[in-house]
Amino acid sequence: MTPDNPPAPLAFVALPLSPALLQGVDALGYRTMTPIQQQALPAILDGRDLIGQAPTGSGKTAAFGLGLLHRIDPGKIQTQALVLCPTRELADQVGKQLRKLAVGIPNLKVSVLCGGMPLAPQLASLATHDPQVVVGTPGRIQELLRKKALHLRGVRTLVLDEADRMLDMGFEEQIREVVGKTPKERQTLLFSATYPEAIRAIGNAMLREPLEVTVESHAEQVPVEQHFFEIDPARKTQLLAALLLEYRPESCVVFCNMRRDVDEVAGSLEHYGFTTLALHGDMEQRDRDEVLVRFANRSCSVLVASDVAARGLDVEDLAAVVNYELPTDPDVYVHRIGRTGRAGKGGIALSLCSAREVARAQAIEAIQGKPLQWRRAAPLAGRAANVPPAAMATLRIDAGKTDKLRPGDIVGALTGEAGLPVAAIGKIDVFATRSYVAIARDKAGAALSRLREGKIKGRRFRINRL
Repeated sequence: MTPDNPPAPLAFVALPLSPALLQGVDALGYRTMTPIQQQALPAILDGRDLIGQAPTGSGKTAAFGLGLLHRIDPGKIQTQALVLCPTRELADQVGKQLRKLAVGIPNLKVSVLCGGMPLAPQLASLATHDPQVVVGTPGRIQELLRKKALHLRGVRTLVLDEADRMLDMGFEEQIREVVGKTPKERQTLLFSATYPEAIRAIGNAMLREPLEVTVESHAEQVPVEQHFFEIDPARKTQLLAALLLEYRPESCVVFCNMRRDVDEVAGSLEHYGFTTLALHGDMEQRDRDEVLVRFANRSCSVLVASDVAARGLDVEDLAAVVNYELPTDPDVYVHRIGRTGRAGKGGIALSLCSAREVARAQAIEAIQGKPLQWRRAAPLAGRAANVPPAAMATLRIDAGKTDKLRPGDIVGALTGEAGLPVAAIGKIDVFATRSYVAIARDKAGAALSRLREGKIKGRRFRINRL
């Protein structure tokens, strides 16, 4: 089977799924399977171990999600499935999708257990009763096992999601300890965007005769317009600013290889007038959450990030990706640019390349099997003019789920007492103790002052503009 002649997509009803799981598939609006689902799901439902190599956005979460839910006995109060993820953001995303897929299964408890969150509420939740499904990061799962708060003796399905990133982040020791606490006769599913030697070693140690499934992640299959620019390293930020002004993407991620470059590049772009935020692993969890919220709701148009920090970043219609520096691994380049051009929509990938990075560009050319498109562009001289502002601004309300606040309450307050048109309200995110609402930039000031004067759900809360 070649990528030029793929099979016709199959409908989910062709699979031996229960009516409850088909209800979840229906709730998510899925009709036909993606290539990874079509190749992997029959084997997963049959109980086989599997190694899936697939890029972000390929539909792998639904593939392993349906597989692990298929094997759950909801009447049995013990942990039957464990999903390990590299970051809290990705774990949250996986947890949300599993809950949606499980909408037809009554009394199913899905717990997301990650570091960067208070331990006490997680211990309290586990003390109530064991969740049937656990999604978490390796460090926190290891900690809960050592405290004997989490029990994995009933695990029937183990999933290692984005295994390459977990190894990159130094989680191998924790993964081995956690996996050692699960039954040997479990089903193990390993998903990875790349397939380096370390992943092969983990696969050989933890999986039994796995089926290997690969969905090609070659960049030419994604409708992404790619341009490479030769640049003097001393003028990189000036060229980056010039390109952002030329292409004017509504949303853009600028990838840096080094953590120290992230803050520096974000500061330079902010100086030029771009609405820019930085995202890297040294940030506090709350600050990371706020950055991700603001980028996803269009309150920030340029996000400067390291590869590891950008895991779990879920933004629809990402217009552009910029490689401030080319990655040493060409698979990482493919992974980065795969974040734009999703769902058949066009995207742009711009790569800045100094003389010492030419070998990296040649490796990318080799993996793509076609010549790279090189372009010339002049770095920005002097100040930036006509910098496009972000479409939205974010208001933070110091109240959330623990205050029984819902998105509808916030919309009601904004359209009621605050007198805002519904069209001016964007994405709303409600967390445990805080909520965030995107407001059209030109209406944000008025919305803030009116909300501060009025009430939400009959109560006054502290509200700030981020």
